[in-house]
Amino acid sequence: MTIATEDLQRLFALIAGDIAAQRDHLCALDGAIGDGDHGLAMDAGCAAAAKAVAALDPAQAAPAAAFNAAAKAFLNAVGASSGPLYATAFMRAGAAVRDRTELSDDDFMRAFSAMAQGIQERGKAEPGEKTMVDAWRPAADAALHAWAEGMALPQSLDMAERAARDGCAATRDMTAAKGRASRLGERVIGHIDPGAASAVIIIAAIAKFVQHDGYLIIPVDM
Repeated sequence: MTIATEDLQRLFALIAGDIAAQRDHLCALDGAIGDGDHGLAMDAGCAAAAKAVAALDPAQAAPAAAFNAAAKAFLNAVGASSGPLYATAFMRAGAAVRDRTELSDDDFMRAFSAMAQGIQERGKAEPGEKTMVDAWRPAADAALHAWAEGMALPQSLDMAERAARDGCAATRDMTAAKGRASRLGERVIGHIDPGAASAVIIIAAIAKFVQHDGYLIIPVDM
């Protein structure tokens, strides 16, 4: 398969739609250990990114331009917290596919991995610290391992989604090392990290995007 800018327009619209559908759930998760606005921030950021990418002329804009437009729009909409993290993710994805007019499966895999790496490096986080990295890092590792073993892109990203869900679920038993939640100590144990939950929604949307067999919203209910 090849993925063009018009396909990425559909992808960002799908991500925005799924995040919007679970905005209140994400706010509820965040309300238990944070400010309670994570769903609002992610909804605003993803909607802005989708709108910016949709405004591009697919005949003129390469896939890298779509990722870069998403990065700028997300950051403008969400200046703090998740804003810089996802802006970095999209910028890294754009850099990974620079000069490509269409993306091969290998290109898309590199973009996906670059997103996870960008989030981890910008957030200076490691798995086990109750952040979105607990979903993104296992997802990227699982996808790359499956890809290296010869699995096709849809199957590789299905493995990424499964790993992200497992990583997100594991945050329930963690204390937080970063952010507002870190001040609550052991009181955060028993609660899913909202950033990991929203990461699962995005990763699941990406996995469904490459399936080519319809699109289904899968709720995050850990």
